[in-house]
Amino acid sequence: MKVDVLLGLQWGDEGKGKIVDVMAPRYDVVARFQGGPNAGHTLEFDGIKHVLHQIPSGIFRPGTRNVIGNGVVLDPVVFKSEIEKLEKYNLDVRSNLFISKKATLIIPTHRLLDQAQEKAKGENKIGSTLKGIGPSYQDKIGRQGLRVGDVLSSSFPEKLRKLVDHHARILKEHDFPFSWVEHEAGFMDAVSFLKQFSLIDSEYFLNSEIKKGSTILAEGAQGSLLDIDFGSYPFVTSSNTVTAGACTGLGVAPRHIGEVFGIFKAYSTRVGSGPFPTELLDTDGEAMRKEGNEYGSTTGRPRRCGWIDLPSLKYSIMINGVTQLLMMKADVLSIFPSIKVCTRYRLADGTETDQLPYELIHENITPVYDELKGWNCSLKGLNEAQLPPALNAYVEFLERELDVPISLISTGPDRSETIHRFRREA
Repeated sequence: MKVDVLLGLQWGDEGKGKIVDVMAPRYDVVARFQGGPNAGHTLEFDGIKHVLHQIPSGIFRPGTRNVIGNGVVLDPVVFKSEIEKLEKYNLDVRSNLFISKKATLIIPTHRLLDQAQEKAKGENKIGSTLKGIGPSYQDKIGRQGLRVGDVLSSSFPEKLRKLVDHHARILKEHDFPFSWVEHEAGFMDAVSFLKQFSLIDSEYFLNSEIKKGSTILAEGAQGSLLDIDFGSYPFVTSSNTVTAGACTGLGVAPRHIGEVFGIFKAYSTRVGSGPFPTELLDTDGEAMRKEGNEYGSTTGRPRRCGWIDLPSLKYSIMINGVTQLLMMKADVLSIFPSIKVCTRYRLADGTETDQLPYELIHENITPVYDELKGWNCSLKGLNEAQLPPALNAYVEFLERELDVPISLISTGPDRSETIHRFRREA
Protein backbone atom coordinates (compact mmCIF):
# COMPACT_ATOMS: atom_id res chain seq x y z
CA MET A 1 0.00 0.00 0.00
CA LYS A 2 1.00 3.62 -0.53
CA VAL A 3 1.50 6.23 2.20
CA ASP A 4 -0.95 9.10 1.76
CA VAL A 5 0.17 12.54 2.90
CA LEU A 6 -2.00 15.25 4.41
CA LEU A 7 -0.55 18.74 4.78
CA GLY A 8 -1.40 22.44 4.82
CA LEU A 9 -0.94 24.63 1.75
CA GLN A 10 -0.95 28.05 3.40
CA TRP A 11 0.72 29.51 6.51
CA GLY A 12 -0.62 26.83 8.85
CA ASP A 13 -3.88 26.73 10.83
CA GLU A 14 -5.72 25.24 7.84
CA GLY A 15 -7.62 22.62 9.87
CA LYS A 16 -5.39 19.56 9.57
CA GLY A 17 -6.37 18.16 12.96
CA LYS A 18 -10.07 17.98 12.10
CA ILE A 19 -9.45 16.32 8.74
CA VAL A 20 -7.01 13.72 10.10
CA ASP A 21 -9.63 12.84 12.70
CA VAL A 22 -12.29 12.57 9.99
CA MET A 23 -10.08 10.44 7.73
CA ALA A 24 -8.41 8.29 10.41
CA PRO A 25 -10.98 5.44 10.30
CA ARG A 26 -9.75 4.71 6.76
CA TYR A 27 -6.18 4.22 7.97
CA ASP A 28 -4.39 1.65 10.09
CA VAL A 29 -1.63 4.12 11.01
CA VAL A 30 -1.42 7.91 11.35
CA ALA A 31 2.14 9.27 11.57
CA ARG A 32 3.34 12.81 12.35
CA PHE A 33 6.45 13.60 10.32
CA GLN A 34 7.72 17.05 11.44
CA GLY A 35 7.20 19.98 13.77
CA GLY A 36 6.56 19.80 17.49
CA PRO A 37 4.55 21.59 20.17
CA ASN A 38 4.34 24.65 17.92
CA ALA A 39 1.52 22.77 16.16
CA GLY A 40 -2.03 23.16 17.40
CA HIS A 41 -4.30 20.62 15.72
CA THR A 42 -7.90 21.22 16.78
CA LEU A 43 -10.51 18.46 16.78
CA GLU A 44 -14.13 18.94 17.76
CA PHE A 45 -16.78 16.26 18.28
CA ASP A 46 -19.45 15.31 20.82
CA GLY A 47 -19.53 18.94 21.92
CA ILE A 48 -15.90 18.85 23.11
CA LYS A 49 -12.95 20.73 21.62
CA HIS A 50 -9.51 19.08 21.74
CA VAL A 51 -6.16 20.65 20.80
CA LEU A 52 -3.23 18.33 20.08
CA HIS A 53 0.32 19.63 19.82
CA GLN A 54 2.58 16.59 19.38
CA ILE A 55 0.30 13.57 19.40
CA PRO A 56 -1.05 12.50 15.97
CA SER A 57 -4.67 13.44 15.36
CA GLY A 58 -5.78 9.83 14.88
CA ILE A 59 -5.47 9.19 18.62
CA PHE A 60 -9.25 9.37 19.21
CA ARG A 61 -9.93 6.52 16.79
CA PRO A 62 -9.50 3.22 18.67
CA GLY A 63 -8.59 1.17 15.61
CA THR A 64 -5.80 3.50 14.51
CA ARG A 65 -2.17 3.28 15.61
CA ASN A 66 -0.34 6.60 15.91
CA VAL A 67 3.35 7.24 15.33
CA ILE A 68 5.46 10.26 16.29
CA GLY A 69 8.12 10.13 13.58
CA ASN A 70 11.83 10.88 13.60
CA GLY A 71 11.29 14.30 11.98
CA VAL A 72 9.36 15.56 15.01
CA VAL A 73 10.94 17.51 17.86
CA LEU A 74 9.39 16.23 21.09
CA ASP A 75 9.06 18.10 24.37
CA PRO A 76 8.60 15.49 27.14
CA VAL A 77 6.98 18.04 29.48
CA VAL A 78 4.36 19.02 26.91
CA PHE A 79 3.92 15.37 25.97
CA LYS A 80 3.17 14.38 29.57
CA SER A 81 0.65 17.20 29.89
CA GLU A 82 -1.09 16.18 26.65
CA ILE A 83 -1.37 12.54 27.69
CA GLU A 84 -2.74 13.47 31.11
CA LYS A 85 -5.46 15.59 29.48
CA LEU A 86 -6.47 12.62 27.32
CA GLU A 87 -6.67 10.13 30.19
CA LYS A 88 -10.18 11.19 31.22
CA TYR A 89 -11.47 10.00 27.82
CA ASN A 90 -10.41 6.40 28.54
CA LEU A 91 -8.28 6.15 25.40
CA ASP A 92 -5.91 3.24 25.06
CA VAL A 93 -3.04 5.63 24.41
CA ARG A 94 -0.22 3.39 25.60
CA SER A 95 -1.22 0.66 23.17
CA ASN A 96 -1.94 2.94 20.21
CA LEU A 97 0.94 5.45 20.39
CA PHE A 98 4.49 4.76 19.22
CA ILE A 99 7.42 7.19 19.36
CA SER A 100 10.50 7.16 17.16
CA LYS A 101 13.77 6.78 19.02
CA LYS A 102 15.26 9.14 16.43
CA ALA A 103 12.91 12.04 17.23
CA THR A 104 14.85 15.00 18.67
CA LEU A 105 14.18 16.06 22.26
CA ILE A 106 13.28 19.59 23.30
CA ILE A 107 14.72 20.37 26.73
CA PRO A 108 13.73 23.37 28.89
CA THR A 109 16.76 25.44 27.87
CA HIS A 110 15.64 25.23 24.23
CA ARG A 111 12.57 27.26 25.18
CA LEU A 112 14.75 29.81 26.98
CA LEU A 113 17.06 30.06 23.97
CA ASP A 114 14.01 30.63 21.78
CA GLN A 115 12.95 33.54 24.00
CA ALA A 116 16.45 35.03 24.13
CA GLN A 117 16.99 34.78 20.37
CA GLU A 118 13.59 36.23 19.54
CA LYS A 119 14.15 39.11 21.96
CA ALA A 120 17.54 39.84 20.39
CA LYS A 121 15.92 40.23 16.94
CA GLY A 122 13.91 43.22 18.16
CA GLU A 123 11.74 44.61 15.37
CA ASN A 124 12.94 41.81 13.07
CA LYS A 125 11.49 39.00 15.18
CA ILE A 126 9.80 36.24 13.19
CA GLY A 127 6.89 35.61 15.55
CA SER A 128 8.16 32.37 17.07
CA THR A 129 5.80 30.36 19.25
CA LEU A 130 8.66 30.27 21.81
CA LYS A 131 8.28 26.51 22.23
CA GLY A 132 11.98 25.79 21.61
CA ILE A 133 11.43 24.50 18.08
CA GLY A 134 14.14 26.47 16.29
CA PRO A 135 16.89 25.88 18.88
CA SER A 136 16.15 22.14 19.03
CA TYR A 137 16.37 21.82 15.24
CA GLN A 138 19.59 23.87 15.39
CA ASP A 139 21.06 21.34 17.79
CA LYS A 140 19.87 18.51 15.57
CA ILE A 141 21.56 19.99 12.50
CA GLY A 142 24.61 20.88 14.63
CA ARG A 143 24.88 17.20 15.62
CA GLN A 144 24.71 17.90 19.32
CA GLY A 145 21.03 17.30 20.05
CA LEU A 146 19.50 14.63 22.24
CA ARG A 147 17.09 12.08 20.81
CA VAL A 148 14.27 10.08 22.35
CA GLY A 149 16.35 6.89 22.25
CA ASP A 150 18.99 8.55 24.44
CA VAL A 151 16.67 8.45 27.46
CA LEU A 152 17.15 4.67 27.53
CA SER A 153 20.92 5.03 27.90
CA SER A 154 22.75 5.06 31.24
CA SER A 155 24.77 8.00 29.87
CA PHE A 156 21.67 10.19 29.36
CA PRO A 157 22.27 12.37 32.49
CA GLU A 158 25.82 13.09 31.29
CA LYS A 159 24.66 13.94 27.75
CA LEU A 160 21.91 16.16 29.16
CA ARG A 161 24.30 18.04 31.43
CA LYS A 162 26.68 18.65 28.52
CA LEU A 163 23.88 20.14 26.39
CA VAL A 164 22.54 22.25 29.27
CA ASP A 165 26.04 23.65 29.91
CA HIS A 166 26.35 24.53 26.21
CA HIS A 167 23.01 26.34 26.32
CA ALA A 168 24.00 28.12 29.55
CA ARG A 169 27.01 29.67 27.81
CA ILE A 170 24.80 30.97 24.98
CA LEU A 171 22.19 32.32 27.40
CA LYS A 172 24.93 34.12 29.31
CA GLU A 173 26.02 35.82 26.08
CA HIS A 174 22.41 37.00 25.68
CA ASP A 175 22.40 38.20 29.31
CA PHE A 176 19.43 35.89 29.84
CA PRO A 177 19.49 34.50 33.40
CA PHE A 178 18.22 31.01 34.19
CA SER A 179 18.51 28.29 36.80
CA TRP A 180 18.56 24.66 35.61
CA VAL A 181 17.54 23.59 39.10
CA GLU A 182 14.12 25.19 38.52
CA HIS A 183 13.52 22.99 35.48
CA GLU A 184 15.40 19.76 36.17
CA ALA A 185 12.92 17.90 38.40
CA GLY A 186 9.93 18.52 36.11
CA PHE A 187 11.89 17.57 33.02
CA MET A 188 13.30 14.35 34.48
CA ASP A 189 9.84 13.38 35.72
CA ALA A 190 8.52 13.88 32.18
CA VAL A 191 11.39 11.77 30.79
CA SER A 192 10.48 8.94 33.18
CA PHE A 193 6.88 9.25 31.99
CA LEU A 194 7.99 9.13 28.35
CA LYS A 195 9.86 5.87 28.96
CA GLN A 196 6.55 4.15 29.77
CA PHE A 197 5.58 4.34 26.08
CA SER A 198 6.63 2.26 23.06
CA LEU A 199 9.88 3.83 21.85
CA ILE A 200 10.52 2.26 18.46
CA ASP A 201 12.69 2.24 15.35
CA SER A 202 9.86 3.89 13.46
CA GLU A 203 11.40 3.53 9.99
CA TYR A 204 11.39 -0.26 10.39
CA PHE A 205 7.90 -0.18 11.90
CA LEU A 206 6.40 1.88 9.06
CA ASN A 207 8.13 0.01 6.23
CA SER A 208 6.97 -3.26 7.74
CA GLU A 209 3.41 -1.90 7.79
CA ILE A 210 3.76 -0.88 4.13
CA LYS A 211 4.93 -4.38 3.24
CA LYS A 212 1.98 -5.91 5.11
CA GLY A 213 -0.45 -3.73 3.14
CA SER A 214 -1.48 -1.44 6.01
CA THR A 215 -2.98 1.93 5.14
CA ILE A 216 -0.87 4.84 6.40
CA LEU A 217 -1.58 8.58 6.58
CA ALA A 218 1.35 10.97 7.10
CA GLU A 219 0.21 14.02 9.05
CA GLY A 220 2.02 17.31 8.52
CA ALA A 221 2.16 20.32 10.81
CA GLN A 222 2.38 24.08 10.12
CA GLY A 223 1.93 24.89 6.39
CA SER A 224 3.80 24.71 3.10
CA LEU A 225 4.42 28.47 3.02
CA LEU A 226 6.32 28.05 6.31
CA ASP A 227 8.68 25.41 4.90
CA ILE A 228 12.33 26.12 5.78
CA ASP A 229 13.37 25.87 2.10
CA PHE A 230 10.28 26.94 0.16
CA GLY A 231 8.44 29.24 2.57
CA SER A 232 8.60 33.01 3.04
CA TYR A 233 12.13 32.87 4.44
CA PRO A 234 13.22 33.89 7.07
CA PHE A 235 9.64 34.05 8.42
CA VAL A 236 9.34 30.26 8.38
CA THR A 237 9.45 27.27 10.69
CA SER A 238 12.57 25.12 11.14
CA SER A 239 11.50 21.96 9.33
CA ASN A 240 10.36 20.77 5.91
CA THR A 241 6.58 20.95 5.95
CA VAL A 242 6.14 19.69 2.37
CA THR A 243 5.58 16.18 0.99
CA ALA A 244 9.32 15.52 0.76
CA GLY A 245 9.46 16.05 4.53
CA ALA A 246 7.20 13.02 4.98
CA CYS A 247 9.89 10.85 3.41
CA THR A 248 12.74 12.16 5.55
CA GLY A 249 10.55 12.59 8.64
CA LEU A 250 9.34 8.98 8.60
CA GLY A 251 12.00 7.03 6.71
CA VAL A 252 9.66 6.26 3.82
CA ALA A 253 10.95 6.08 0.24
CA PRO A 254 9.42 8.50 -2.33
CA ARG A 255 8.07 5.57 -4.36
CA HIS A 256 5.74 4.73 -1.48
CA ILE A 257 3.91 8.09 -1.54
CA GLY A 258 0.31 7.83 -2.78
CA GLU A 259 -2.36 10.52 -2.54
CA VAL A 260 -1.32 13.99 -1.39
CA PHE A 261 -4.19 15.79 0.31
CA GLY A 262 -3.67 19.56 0.37
CA ILE A 263 -5.73 21.46 2.93
CA PHE A 264 -6.52 25.14 2.51
CA LYS A 265 -8.93 27.66 3.97
CA ALA A 266 -11.47 29.34 1.72
CA TYR A 267 -9.60 32.53 2.64
CA SER A 268 -6.10 33.14 4.06
CA THR A 269 -4.66 33.60 7.55
CA ARG A 270 -1.25 33.99 9.10
CA VAL A 271 0.07 34.15 12.68
CA GLY A 272 3.17 36.16 13.47
CA SER A 273 5.38 38.25 11.23
CA GLY A 274 6.12 37.86 7.54
CA PRO A 275 4.70 38.76 4.12
CA PHE A 276 0.98 38.38 3.47
CA PRO A 277 0.00 39.91 0.10
CA THR A 278 -3.80 39.63 0.53
CA GLU A 279 -3.96 40.70 4.19
CA LEU A 280 -7.01 42.81 5.04
CA LEU A 281 -6.43 45.57 7.56
CA ASP A 282 -10.03 46.75 7.40
CA THR A 283 -13.48 45.78 8.64
CA ASP A 284 -13.60 42.80 6.27
CA GLY A 285 -10.43 41.39 7.84
CA GLU A 286 -11.81 41.93 11.32
CA ALA A 287 -15.12 40.31 10.33
CA MET A 288 -13.22 37.23 9.03
CA ARG A 289 -11.28 36.98 12.28
CA LYS A 290 -14.42 37.22 14.39
CA GLU A 291 -16.54 34.85 12.27
CA GLY A 292 -13.75 32.28 11.93
CA ASN A 293 -12.59 32.60 15.56
CA GLU A 294 -9.13 33.18 14.15
CA TYR A 295 -6.90 32.99 17.19
CA GLY A 296 -3.87 30.72 17.38
CA SER A 297 -4.65 27.36 19.04
CA THR A 298 -1.07 27.21 20.37
CA THR A 299 -0.32 30.87 21.16
CA GLY A 300 -3.78 32.45 21.40
CA ARG A 301 -2.56 35.31 19.20
CA PRO A 302 -5.07 36.87 16.77
CA ARG A 303 -4.50 35.64 13.24
CA ARG A 304 -4.03 38.04 10.37
CA CYS A 305 -6.80 37.50 7.79
CA GLY A 306 -7.23 38.12 4.08
CA TRP A 307 -8.74 36.88 0.83
CA ILE A 308 -7.59 33.64 -0.76
CA ASP A 309 -4.27 33.84 -2.63
CA LEU A 310 -4.13 31.60 -5.73
CA PRO A 311 -0.49 32.27 -6.74
CA SER A 312 0.68 30.97 -3.37
CA LEU A 313 -1.74 28.02 -3.54
CA LYS A 314 -0.52 27.08 -7.02
CA TYR A 315 3.03 27.19 -5.71
CA SER A 316 2.20 24.90 -2.78
CA ILE A 317 0.31 22.50 -5.03
CA MET A 318 3.30 22.32 -7.37
CA ILE A 319 6.00 21.63 -4.78
CA ASN A 320 3.85 19.08 -2.95
CA GLY A 321 2.41 17.18 -5.91
CA VAL A 322 -1.11 17.64 -4.51
CA THR A 323 -3.66 15.21 -5.93
CA GLN A 324 -6.76 16.30 -3.98
CA LEU A 325 -7.75 19.59 -2.36
CA LEU A 326 -9.72 19.89 0.87
CA MET A 327 -11.35 23.28 1.46
CA MET A 328 -11.89 24.38 5.05
CA LYS A 329 -14.04 27.07 6.68
CA ALA A 330 -16.34 27.71 3.75
CA ASP A 331 -18.91 28.71 6.36
CA VAL A 332 -16.86 31.74 7.42
CA LEU A 333 -17.31 33.41 4.02
CA SER A 334 -21.09 33.11 4.38
CA ILE A 335 -21.16 36.61 5.90
CA PHE A 336 -19.91 38.33 2.74
CA PRO A 337 -22.20 39.43 -0.16
CA SER A 338 -19.22 39.18 -2.53
CA ILE A 339 -15.88 37.38 -2.32
CA LYS A 340 -12.53 38.38 -3.76
CA VAL A 341 -9.97 35.93 -5.14
CA CYS A 342 -6.37 36.99 -5.76
CA THR A 343 -5.47 35.42 -9.12
CA ARG A 344 -2.14 37.21 -9.75
CA TYR A 345 0.26 39.82 -8.40
CA ARG A 346 1.14 43.21 -9.86
CA LEU A 347 4.80 43.99 -9.24
CA ALA A 348 6.52 47.35 -8.77
CA ASP A 349 7.48 47.56 -12.46
CA GLY A 350 3.85 47.09 -13.51
CA THR A 351 4.19 43.49 -14.71
CA GLU A 352 1.74 40.85 -13.53
CA THR A 353 2.53 37.27 -12.53
CA ASP A 354 0.86 34.26 -10.97
CA GLN A 355 4.18 33.07 -9.53
CA LEU A 356 5.66 33.82 -6.10
CA PRO A 357 8.58 36.26 -6.46
CA TYR A 358 11.85 35.33 -4.76
CA GLU A 359 11.71 38.65 -2.89
CA LEU A 360 8.23 38.07 -1.51
CA ILE A 361 9.20 40.13 1.54
CA HIS A 362 10.76 43.20 -0.09
CA GLU A 363 8.97 43.18 -3.45
CA ASN A 364 6.17 45.74 -3.69
CA ILE A 365 3.29 43.36 -4.46
CA THR A 366 -0.27 44.44 -5.23
CA PRO A 367 -2.82 41.60 -5.37
CA VAL A 368 -5.03 41.54 -8.46
CA TYR A 369 -8.52 40.27 -7.65
CA ASP A 370 -11.42 38.62 -9.40
CA GLU A 371 -14.71 39.12 -7.59
CA LEU A 372 -17.37 36.42 -7.21
CA LYS A 373 -20.86 36.50 -5.82
CA GLY A 374 -21.14 35.36 -2.20
CA TRP A 375 -23.66 32.79 -1.01
CA ASN A 376 -24.57 34.92 2.01
CA CYS A 377 -26.42 32.14 3.87
CA SER A 378 -25.78 29.57 6.58
CA LEU A 379 -24.28 26.24 5.53
CA LYS A 380 -25.17 24.47 8.77
CA GLY A 381 -26.66 21.02 8.26
CA LEU A 382 -26.41 21.10 4.46
CA ASN A 383 -25.31 18.18 2.30
CA GLU A 384 -23.65 18.47 -1.11
CA ALA A 385 -26.93 18.56 -3.01
CA GLN A 386 -28.13 21.47 -0.85
CA LEU A 387 -25.08 23.72 -1.23
CA PRO A 388 -25.95 27.18 -2.56
CA PRO A 389 -25.18 27.79 -6.25
CA ALA A 390 -22.76 30.63 -5.42
CA LEU A 391 -20.64 28.31 -3.26
CA ASN A 392 -20.59 25.69 -6.01
CA ALA A 393 -19.51 28.42 -8.44
CA TYR A 394 -16.70 29.43 -6.05
CA VAL A 395 -15.50 25.83 -5.77
CA GLU A 396 -15.65 25.29 -9.53
CA PHE A 397 -13.74 28.54 -10.13
CA LEU A 398 -10.97 27.38 -7.76
CA GLU A 399 -10.83 23.94 -9.39
CA ARG A 400 -10.36 25.51 -12.84
CA GLU A 401 -7.68 27.91 -11.61
CA LEU A 402 -5.78 25.36 -9.51
CA ASP A 403 -6.28 22.37 -11.84
CA VAL A 404 -6.83 19.99 -8.91
CA PRO A 405 -10.19 18.59 -7.72
CA ILE A 406 -11.68 19.75 -4.42
CA SER A 407 -12.91 16.52 -2.85
CA LEU A 408 -13.98 17.82 0.57
CA ILE A 409 -15.62 20.96 1.93
CA SER A 410 -15.71 21.73 5.64
CA THR A 411 -18.73 23.75 6.76
CA GLY A 412 -18.00 23.93 10.51
CA PRO A 413 -15.55 22.84 13.23
CA ASP A 414 -17.27 19.57 14.20
CA ARG A 415 -16.22 16.33 12.50
CA SER A 416 -19.84 15.92 11.35
CA GLU A 417 -19.75 19.24 9.47
CA THR A 418 -17.88 17.79 6.52
CA ILE A 419 -19.06 17.31 2.95
CA HIS A 420 -17.32 14.64 0.88
CA ARG A 421 -17.58 15.36 -2.83
CA PHE A 422 -17.13 12.59 -5.36
CA ARG A 423 -13.74 13.01 -6.93
CA ARG A 424 -13.89 15.24 -9.99
CA GLU A 425 -11.24 15.66 -12.62
CA ALA A 426 -10.59 19.38 -12.73
